Amino acid sequence: MKYLQYCFVMLFVGVLSVTQADGQLIRNYINKYKDRTAELSKEYGIPSSIILATAIVESGAGSSRNANLLCNHFGIVGKNKLMKRKPPIKTKYKQYPTIDDSYVAFCRLVSHKKYYPKLKDDMDYKKWVTAIAGAGYSTQADVWKSKIFYTIKKYKLVALDKSSDETREPQKTT
Repeated sequence: MKYLQYCFVMLFVGVLSVTQADGQLIRNYINKYKDRTAELSKEYGIPSSIILATAIVESGAGSSRNANLLCNHFGIVGKNKLMKRKPPIKTKYKQYPTIDDSYVAFCRLVSHKKYYPKLKDDMDYKKWVTAIAGAGYSTQADVWKSKIFYTIKKYKLVALDKSSDETREPQKTT
């Protein structure tokens, strides 16, 4: 019985350690890319929380195979040169020269969607998540939405929207 209790405690400690390590990985990722997402938010009118949460979920906070091999932090499908490697690697995901190119490509992709003109400069992340999911960004829209909402809430990414909203130039009204 004592052995089983010991195993359970060790398993719990192991799971807790992995969760803490993942949390630190994500916090480091946020700190690394929050300034760039603020710039992109200002340029494209997309909330920083949306850009960053999508990158975190799609790339495992920069630790996924696509992030490492393709500089693709958003799961965007397209051409790559991995079949020309030895050994060749088959993947449907697009390859980018830099991580920043991946971030810009995501913002451009979103800015060409039907919902974009209506939501541009609206910092309500819930509207954005619903619109992006509804437009088919993920093949599992409900799962994707849950992960994005969870990430935004857990890591308080809405605070990034408020700070980028303060630096945003006021809209001209006519």
